[in-house]
Amino acid sequence: MKIETFVVGMMETNCYLVSNEETREAVLIDPGDSPQTMIDAIRSEELSLQAILLTHAHFDHIGGLKEIVKEFSVPVYVYEKDQDMLKDPDLNVSRSYIPGGFSFEDAVSVTDGQVLHLAGYDFQVIYTPGHTIGSCCYYVASEGILFSGDTLFQLSVGRTDFPTGSTLDLMASIKEKLFVLPEEVHVYPGHMGETEIGYEKAHNPFV
Repeated sequence: MKIETFVVGMMETNCYLVSNEETREAVLIDPGDSPQTMIDAIRSEELSLQAILLTHAHFDHIGGLKEIVKEFSVPVYVYEKDQDMLKDPDLNVSRSYIPGGFSFEDAVSVTDGQVLHLAGYDFQVIYTPGHTIGSCCYYVASEGILFSGDTLFQLSVGRTDFPTGSTLDLMASIKEKLFVLPEEVHVYPGHMGETEIGYEKAHNPFV
């Protein structure tokens, strides 16, 4: 597995291009902005994009969707409880930052525990409400990798003051869903640097 990180947009969101170096198939996670950058990378590396995965539906994680889907015509997956947010510029906070706001209508819903077989890997959906009511993480057990979105950061956690956020839910999600994973699991968050589950269990001051 090859993971490329693109830091995009005003919120410096981590967008991940995850590819299988043997099959040349790829998955894109949270394309929040700068879609042409991702399109160019996929084209230049001669990758076959299979899907787009969303960890949640805030504007800084979805802003590049339409251009990329137009270019590659692949399914977009989002947790079922964030479908309304994805379609509503007020809920996804885009109206506050983008003239007219941003919405996306055609995403496929995923549920807790569902496994998406993509690019030769199994992406397990872990439902982690708190940052939004439909936040989720994607766990690739075979690689020891977790894409945590805005649930868990390096020495921090996601904010809960936006629509549908809940601090109690966030803390429960981290403790009950993420901190039970193997300590060596490498975490790729939605913002800031990478970390590991064991390190956050020992040092994260918010949990």
